[in-house]
Amino acid sequence: GSGGFRKRKHDNFPHGQRREEKENVNPSSALMMSFKSFQLELDTRHDKYERLVKLSRDITIESKRTIFLLHRFTSAPNGEEILNESEAKLDAVRRKIKQIAQELIGEDMYQFHRAISPGLQEYVEAVSFQYFIKTRSLVSVEEINKQLIFTAEDREEITNTTSNSQDKQPHTWSLKVTPVDYLLGVADLTGELMRLCISSVGNGDIDTPFELSQFLRQIYDGFTFIGNTGPYEVSKKLYTLKQSLAKVENACYTLKVRGSEIPKHMLADVFSTKTELIDQEEGLS
Repeated sequence: GSGGFRKRKHDNFPHGQRREEKENVNPSSALMMSFKSFQLELDTRHDKYERLVKLSRDITIESKRTIFLLHRFTSAPNGEEILNESEAKLDAVRRKIKQIAQELIGEDMYQFHRAISPGLQEYVEAVSFQYFIKTRSLVSVEEINKQLIFTAEDREEITNTTSNSQDKQPHTWSLKVTPVDYLLGVADLTGELMRLCISSVGNGDIDTPFELSQFLRQIYDGFTFIGNTGPYEVSKKLYTLKQSLAKVENACYTLKVRGSEIPKHMLADVFSTKTELIDQEEGLS
């Protein structure tokens, strides 16, 4: 046929000749030794990538648990205990991040960034949520990175580190959260602030929703300056941020207009119903 002239290159050689060539390959030749070294290097890199994925997954799980704990702050009789417990959980998360920093000694972090990015985003969300509850402001990326500078705690750790590295490394490790991970974590924070608004109203706190509305408006204005010039993930998060802002502003509007008519114990139900209606309208549009 018209395509009959297309033949694979190895079809020009008899099958027996190819088998003979394989048997004549010298495993100790320079070429084979090079390929074996490449294989070892790739296997080592893949194993490290899988370890980082597992650590990132653990960081994500513990950070989510910290966020769930912080949501009890508005209803807990003693908020200081909640904050202290959340700080202990974040310390455990930072110990996981320290293991990532040790894995990346001498490596280009951006080659493994996709493995650790989900965990770092969730950590930023948890830290910024705790920081907002404490200070009613947004934590900066510099303040987050200051907490991610680690030192060796005991002699055993120092001995293991020096024995595993040919050159003497300083017993200090650091891992910097990239600006993109920081922005994505802050964008996810807005959803938690929206839930905090609804829960605070259910507990009779009328002032928090208005504080959250102003705070979310400032974050939204900051993200609009980035626009379409930022990474694709940031533009996707901007839509969710806008939804959270609309729900909080709707809650503030209901409080301002009908707050005196609705009993406090029923306000949360009214807001949750309105939130469901907003979600349905956005799903239809």
